[in-house]
Amino acid sequence: MVTVPVLAKSSLEKSGDIIHLLLPATALGATLVIEDDYEGSWQLIKTGVVSRVAVEGLKYGVDKDRPDDSGDDSFPSGHTADSFAAATFIQQRYGWKWGIPAYIGATFVGYSRVESDKHYLEDVLAGAAIGIISGLYFTEPYSGITISPTAKSGHYGINFSGTF
Repeated sequence: MVTVPVLAKSSLEKSGDIIHLLLPATALGATLVIEDDYEGSWQLIKTGVVSRVAVEGLKYGVDKDRPDDSGDDSFPSGHTADSFAAATFIQQRYGWKWGIPAYIGATFVGYSRVESDKHYLEDVLAGAAIGIISGLYFTEPYSGITISPTAKSGHYGINFSGTF
């Protein structure tokens, strides 16, 4: 009988996998809790579906081995595309206050994919670009109150805007 060793995931890879799932779940939760209608949810769904279809199409068409030799679907990174699509949705919909932590999380996911030998840097950069473009295309700002920092000509402050 031949046994095949099971490679345990590193804690870095597990952390990246968890954040990869938490970002879209958080974005969806925000649309359901904060918003009265389902407009944000539909924008998030469109963002995620188009991003994922683009990723899977490229994975099917581009035969690129993963750095750890676990398959030939390295390009582009789906984890990174999903994470950046969610981060871009959060930033576009709710502003930079929430977007910055989301982008930090998405960047960590991409970093974890490279450091875990699942992807090359170009795979992660392509995934990030796909996610960002999808998020920018489908996401509109939430029409509630927006609070954002401003800095212009040596003046600093906070900008409040909203629809009443």
